[in-house]
Amino acid sequence: MSLTERQGQILRCIREVIAETGECPTLEEIAAEVGLTSKSAVHYQLKRLEALGAIARVGGGARVYRLV
Repeated sequence: MSLTERQGQILRCIREVIAETGECPTLEEIAAEVGLTSKSAVHYQLKRLEALGAIARVGGGARVYRLV
């Protein structure tokens, strides 16, 4: 799987937060961690990571992704 630098940053952020808290970070938390100002930019990258098979959406709400 070939990730962009930004996708790699987001995936690392998700892994670290899940390891620390047991929950996926929110869009706002991801944006703050990787230096993005737009939640829509985070959402776009999450959709790309999902299409690549790196993460999966599991329901609705703020913390809906899990690592694959």
